[in-house]
Amino acid sequence: MNDPFDTEALRAGVVSAWTSSPTRLREDAATEADLVRAGYRDRLLTELAQNAADAADRAGVPGHVKVWCVGDALHVANTGAPLDIEGVHALTALRASAKTSGVGRFGVGFTAVRTVASEIEFRSAAGGIVFSAERTGQVLIDAGLTAPDAGIPVLRLAWPTNEAPAEGFASEIVLKLHHDAAPMLDAFRAEAVDLLLELDSLTTIDIDDTHFDCRTTDIENGAAHLTIGDRTWWQFRTDHARWVVPMSDGVPVPVDADVLRAPTRSDEELSLPAIVIADVAMQPDRRRTLPGTPVERIADGYGRMLAALPAASRPSFVPRPGFARSEVDGVLRERIVRECASTPWLPGADGEDLVPSRAVVLPGSTDELAEVLGPVMPDLAAPSVSGPRHGPALAAVDVHRIGLARLADMLSGTSHEPLWWHRLYDALAPLVTDGVAAEELAALPVPLSDGRTVTGPRTTVLTVGARAVGGVHWARLVHPDAAAPLLTRLGATEASPAELLSDPALQVVLDDLDWDDDDAVDELIATVLSLADGQRELPSWLGSLPIEDTDGELRAADELLLPDAPLVRLLSSDSPFGVVATSVVDRFGADALRAVGVGWGFGVVTEDLPTGPDHDLADEGAWWASLREDPDVLIAVRDLDLVDDERWPDALSQLVEERTTRDLLADRGGYTAWWLRRHAVIDGHRLGHYRAPSDLTFAGLLDLLDHPHADDVASALAPSVCDSAEFASLILDRLADPARTPTPAVVARAHRLVAEAVSSGVVDLDDLDLPPRVRAMSGAVIDPTDAVVVDRPWFVGVVTSDVAVLSSMESAATLASILDVRTASESIRADVVGVGRVSSWDREPDAVLACAALGSELPSGQVVVHRELTVRVTGAVEGMRRVASWVTDDGIVHCDESWGRPRGQ
Repeated sequence: MNDPFDTEALRAGVVSAWTSSPTRLREDAATEADLVRAGYRDRLLTELAQNAADAADRAGVPGHVKVWCVGDALHVANTGAPLDIEGVHALTALRASAKTSGVGRFGVGFTAVRTVASEIEFRSAAGGIVFSAERTGQVLIDAGLTAPDAGIPVLRLAWPTNEAPAEGFASEIVLKLHHDAAPMLDAFRAEAVDLLLELDSLTTIDIDDTHFDCRTTDIENGAAHLTIGDRTWWQFRTDHARWVVPMSDGVPVPVDADVLRAPTRSDEELSLPAIVIADVAMQPDRRRTLPGTPVERIADGYGRMLAALPAASRPSFVPRPGFARSEVDGVLRERIVRECASTPWLPGADGEDLVPSRAVVLPGSTDELAEVLGPVMPDLAAPSVSGPRHGPALAAVDVHRIGLARLADMLSGTSHEPLWWHRLYDALAPLVTDGVAAEELAALPVPLSDGRTVTGPRTTVLTVGARAVGGVHWARLVHPDAAAPLLTRLGATEASPAELLSDPALQVVLDDLDWDDDDAVDELIATVLSLADGQRELPSWLGSLPIEDTDGELRAADELLLPDAPLVRLLSSDSPFGVVATSVVDRFGADALRAVGVGWGFGVVTEDLPTGPDHDLADEGAWWASLREDPDVLIAVRDLDLVDDERWPDALSQLVEERTTRDLLADRGGYTAWWLRRHAVIDGHRLGHYRAPSDLTFAGLLDLLDHPHADDVASALAPSVCDSAEFASLILDRLADPARTPTPAVVARAHRLVAEAVSSGVVDLDDLDLPPRVRAMSGAVIDPTDAVVVDRPWFVGVVTSDVAVLSSMESAATLASILDVRTASESIRADVVGVGRVSSWDREPDAVLACAALGSELPSGQVVVHRELTVRVTGAVEGMRRVASWVTDDGIVHCDESWGRPRGQ
């Protein structure tokens, strides 16, 4: 038989050593037994796969291991370099290995075959060898040696074999098994995937009819994907290790616990989040590292590995704080954490990787917030690593955690466009979920419309319904481009343009404004008028705003009129009002100018709870004196005294048509109507001497106001009662004017109203002059000495209308005093002619009918009924008069039997 490896000489040397030193035999037996029972238990496929990987690596071919059974024989074949003489020496030496590189070329690891077989055949393309317990036992007998208690050292003696390996393979190991192969094959299948990961020279493992194939795909950042079946791992190489991470749905997933793989599994337990496969010196059984081995160098490059991972996954691969699972684990954890803290791998908000120890993280950060802050905070971590689940990992590598309060502090003093701040506020809004978060942002910078940036939203004001304005120095007005809902949640107050313009601080600014400071004046004008556009009912003190007139001079707004204002043509030539420059109107618009007091129509003065006539209104003192008590509110049209006397008809139309003044005309007791009655003149007469078309009280005595809005200004015209001595005198004068043609009813009513005004105390009799003539009921104007005031109803039948002056019976005496005219009861004496029938009212049917016809109550008591009642009168009236009734001085009532009804009834 061919013996290419000279196994016979090798056997002779070993047997000679055993014969000369039985102790050596026992040592070899004990060593092999120890390795079989402890060092290489359960490592058969692992050790053979390591040898196969080394063979493939030396040959430069893809490693392929195939395992199958034939009867009780287990066959393990591999590709790569065939067995050589150095390999044979290593296999038979137990303590030595021919390996100068690689991970497992025929070292003591081959002893693992003894765990399952005592008859081992190593077939190879360059020649094979056989190890046999039976043959070795016979050699011991032939040499006169006794088998040691530990057993026969099978792997010390080799015999040649000419059996070739399976086709397509460089080597094949055949093991005659002690036990059933089925459980062993199942265990091999379970190991196959790990072995393909650990031994990168192997690409394929076949376990009986089960095929395992590892495909490597290079990806970006120097990493690769390893795919075995339907499972994928992410892999990264460093100088001294390969780091492998399982993937789920395309995302790297940390492992909970593993062991150091050097390159196959050892007993060094690790708590690292990635599988590490390292080139590190191990003890002969490859279960523990050799003492003094520099295992810390395995961690070198871990930071680069993190940087190669997808950004969102990186923090998950920082070792979490906790107890080390082994001494090696402790060394690696410490070194890895230190490297992770000093290597740029942490995703930054601006897209660049950051060194964790110099980075900051804002918990809960969002993509929108990162987009805003990234360019101005280069050390800010990306939102993908800012969630709470990554907090412990970032803390472990010294990433500085900042809260909202710290963020606000970091932004203090920075300068940005208002739109940038608006984007920041919108991005921060989702983080402000409660009052605590809002309080943390109390010092958040806020840009103002005047260009300043202030600290804290609580002191700022947001405009509601205003266009962009600047220069609001009297309030901390947020720049419109920066105004965001978050500011309101953080304490900013909302204010409408009207509220800003009503701020007392603006009044102070106006009072202190230096009109010679052109820049300050221009800015304030622009700001106020921009806010005032479209506003109504602003405070009157805004009228002090300086505005340029047509002469180029500055004047207070309330001293100016718009160029096309209707009031311009109504005022007298000596009016103190100026006209706004056309350029100002073109720039800001008429509405804004009117809102701050520039005149269009008549201005209105308003004050709550006024205390006196101090509102600069014409003749205000006289009106105030006419009031019985101070008004609760003063609302009055001003500058009525500036109207040209010839323009009052147009002025009245303007007052009626203006919304702000129309209602004031309806208040007869108010200043506006009062002043118009006394001072407005149309056609030479005061407005108070005219009557409205709808008021017939003094028809014929007072002229009708010929104006389209006469009824609308009725409260500014003559009253329907005599409310003053002046008006009572006017009525008396008009009654005495023969050119006036009032009806008898108007004459009687006018007399009554004058008399009632005196009797009620509204008018003092001493304030009235005696009229030169008086108006009789016939309409005639007569001498007072000829007139008689009818003061008893029954005198109506004896005093003719040519001399009769009538008011009412109750006011007749007062009227007589006013007119200095005698009364009928004083100046006429009457006697009843003839004797009548004495009766009572309730006994006279015609009396009852007459009262019913007149709608009056039936009198009670005695009545004297005459067929024809006649009285003889003397005094102011002489002669016999037939009357319907008469009451004598003794109070007896005499009635004609017709009871005042027409004949025939």
